[in-house]
Parts: sequence; structure tokens; C-alpha cells
Amino acid sequence: RLRLHDGKLIKDRRFHLRTYPNCFVAKELTDWLVEHKEAPDRETAIRLMQKLMDHYIIHHVCDEHSDYKDAKLLYRFRKDDGTFPLSKDVKVFLRGQSLYEKLVSVEDSILKVREENSVKYQRTFLGSEMIDWLIQEGEVENRQEAVELGRALLEHGIIQHVSNRHHFFDSDILYHFWINFRRRRRLTELLNENSARALSESPDSPFCLRKLNPEPGNSSFLSVQTNKEIKVVSAVRRSSITSLSGNSNTYFSAPPTLVFPPVAECNPKSVLKRPVTTEELLSPGAPYVKKTLTIVGDAVGWGFVVRGGRPCHIQAVDPGGPAAAAGMKVCQFVFSVNGVYVLHLDYQTISSLIMTGPRTLVMEVMEAIE
Repeated sequence: RLRLHDGKLIKDRRFHLRTYPNCFVAKELTDWLVEHKEAPDRETAIRLMQKLMDHYIIHHVCDEHSDYKDAKLLYRFRKDDGTFPLSKDVKVFLRGQSLYEKLVSVEDSILKVREENSVKYQRTFLGSEMIDWLIQEGEVENRQEAVELGRALLEHGIIQHVSNRHHFFDSDILYHFWINFRRRRRLTELLNENSARALSESPDSPFCLRKLNPEPGNSSFLSVQTNKEIKVVSAVRRSSITSLSGNSNTYFSAPPTLVFPPVAECNPKSVLKRPVTTEELLSPGAPYVKKTLTIVGDAVGWGFVVRGGRPCHIQAVDPGGPAAAAGMKVCQFVFSVNGVYVLHLDYQTISSLIMTGPRTLVMEVMEAIE
């Protein structure tokens, strides 16, 4: 957008006795994208601009066209006419970008290369150090507000504990910026996003467990007894918001980018001893207790498998993963996901709901009373 302003492609234009400020001609922009190698051909350029329309980045000046046409039609960036939707996710992302730019542009910045467990990390800072800086710069009024801001940045994948084991705290725990906002991104990266629809079309749950370096003969379902029906376990890597942005995802993914390995077969036998209905779970005096789990996903995912439907149950839990650390166990039933009641949904729908949500997952589960 800024480059188009500099190149005078975005300017006030007159059409049918009316002046439209800060707009561009679609055909001229398509020419510009190909000429400046932002797109290899016109077809790709059109797809890129349609992507921006789908994400409410640009629109037709009169909103008479819902698609991007390679013609002499006027379009405008919503940022230029004040119609860009500032959702909570966008506000957090922009706040993180603003703080990052402020931090990297000052002398003696708190962002430094530091080492932990013999591993060096870029753009790191201590939690308490960041809080002190936020208060000093007038970004927040007190330490509690600073902690809330740090937690929001972590939950949106902008900052992260260096080994991804902790939420944000006012302590000497080491964190780093997960997004390099200054990395130059190419527009064509937008086309590398996987559609969230692929989740519901996949025969597998996106939470199938795997080992990063599986040993021959070992099942990745670490918390389920070996089962001959488990052949190969596929996995989905849930990257942070960065991949939309570049490291693995940018502008966001608001839903985060998903990387799918080759489709593999994964149909383990249910761990439930018998089918359980929703009515049975909710009946007065039923032998079930509800628990709330808060799970902060890591670079691979959350470390559990969900199966079934109406109600769904936890099929497997990686003993070393985030879900296990939060108290998740096999045979628990999924009651709600991030405040959404899901007992009536199948696992594909629940999978999509989780994967398109924030990195920090809040789940209510129902567990049988022993």
C-alpha cells in the first residue's frame, strides 16, 4: 500500500462527476504487480488481490463488486478510508508491531541475543525487564496492565517463551519476539496459506500425535496402548502468527498457517469402553465432573488427539506435550472450546474451531468420577 502511494498509483480520481480519494485502477495495479515481480503473471496478481478483498484489506470504492476484476474499476485500501475492521486480534498485532519497532530503534535496547541451555536466541528479553520498560515508556500504567499486555502478545504468537514452556510472567523468565516485523515479505506468500476448510475435509484429526524423530516400530500415540490398527500417524504443525508474517505465518494468520504433511492413515480403535451420549453426560447426578484446562500450544501443536462426535472424546495425549501438562487425559469428553459449547459437534468441526483460534486454548472437559 505504501509503495503504491509513493508510486502515485493511489491517488484521488474522478469518475462520473465524482471524486474518489486515495483509490487505484484495478487494471493499472495488475500491470504494476507483474512489472515489479510481485506476481509472475496476471492470473496470480488477480488471485492475490482477491485474497486482500476476502480479508477486508481492499474493496471496490462503491462496494458494487465483491470480487477483484482486472478492469478499469476503482478500488481502495480500507486503511485509506477508515473502514478497515480493527478487531481485537488486529489491535494486538498492531500493538506488538509498534512495540517491536520502538524497541529495535533505541540504543541499549532490552532486546538482546541471550543463551539458555546452550541455545542462543535472538531478540530476547526478561519478563520483568519488559514490564519495567513498558511502564517507563508510558505504554501501560502499572505492572498488572503490563502483564495483561504481555499475555495478549504471547497468546497471539507475537512473543514466546524461548523454550515455549511458560506463559508471560513478571519474573526473570526469558522470552523473545517470535515475529521479525522487519523481514520483507512478498505478496505471493499469501497464496501459501492453507484453507481452514482443509481441516474438515481431512480424514484425520489435526491433533494426531507424532514424534519429531520417530523411531522405527514405535507408535506416535504415546499414551495409547499399542494397537495394530494404528498404521501411520499424520500430524499438523500449528505455526504461530508469524507465518503469515514470514517466519512460518503473517498478517495473520489470524488463522495461523497450517502445514500438512502427506495424508496418512490414522484410525485407531476408540479408547472408550462403551459409547456415551450427550444426554448421559448432562443428566442430573451423572458420575462426571467438569474441569477447565488452559493449554498453550507449542511449535507442533497442543499434543492430543480428539475423536468421535456428539460428544467428542480425547483419544490420545502426548505425555510430554502441552495438553498433558495442563491435565488432559484420555477418555475425557470435550464440553467447550474457548467458551463455545461443542458437545453436539463432530471432531472435524471441533478441530477447525481449535485450529483457527488463539494459540492459548481454553477447554472444558468432562471426566468420569473414579
